[in-house]
Amino acid sequence: MQLLDGKFLSAQIKQEIAAEVAQIRQQGGKIPHLVAILVGNKGSSETYVASKMKNCEEVGMHSTLIRFEPTVTEAELLDAVQQVNDNPDMDGLIVQLPLPDHINPDRVMETINPAKDVDGFHPINIGRMAKGLPAYVSATPQGVLEMLKRYNIETAGKHCVVVGRSQIVGLPMSILMQRNTYPGNCTVTLTHSRTQNLAEICQSADILVAALGRPEFITADMVKEGAVVIDVGLERVPDASKKSGFVLKGDVKFDEVAPKSSFITPVPGGVGLMTICSLMQNTLKAARREVYEKP
Repeated sequence: MQLLDGKFLSAQIKQEIAAEVAQIRQQGGKIPHLVAILVGNKGSSETYVASKMKNCEEVGMHSTLIRFEPTVTEAELLDAVQQVNDNPDMDGLIVQLPLPDHINPDRVMETINPAKDVDGFHPINIGRMAKGLPAYVSATPQGVLEMLKRYNIETAGKHCVVVGRSQIVGLPMSILMQRNTYPGNCTVTLTHSRTQNLAEICQSADILVAALGRPEFITADMVKEGAVVIDVGLERVPDASKKSGFVLKGDVKFDEVAPKSSFITPVPGGVGLMTICSLMQNTLKAARREVYEKP
């Protein structure tokens, strides 16, 4: 068993991004600028956004955080999105999810200019990704691909089972893993809460991607010997023995599954760190107009 070490890889990728940003600065070019919109004060969202802003600073990028109270109206939020769209100094925009119930997240995502949609959630970017055209790919699936690539994990001809069909992770992951490229060329099975014989299907996976948001759902009896196991889950589970009052768990029961795996991601220290790196890579692409010519 070998760990797919997100901590090691993310440090490596951040060094690469920092070097590129330093070169842009040296040449007098425009420094990439990421904008995050945060609604409310939910603890996990606060943590995620703070981490994104901190990582931008570490690699030399500019970042701006726009905060709103949970009572903000949908119209006010859409207006803020449009202002970022219209600002040529701002290259990438993320709106932290989830949003309050009175705001339609699809309407917000569709208002973001696809050229600034570094989260890869806009329908245009999802469609371009599905067709294999240049696009901003959702940060978590892109981070998984980067992991597979940097660890030289063979994917062609393998059976990849994705557990979870969310538009943010599961669905794009299934599309990416079957594309005629590397990583890719897998035969893909996309499973979800209504899938029958889920354990049996998971047992057939050469590459198992767990992205359903249920702590320690994947157990050893669901994984075949030698499988590559990618754990996308990150949930706070109450634990009175911890100072914080909780412990972070993934969707995979790590202690059980790891001995059967050829490669496995830890939680924390795995896919989550790669997600932030992917976001910064997309922001760098946006600043360079690599996907769309105009912002």
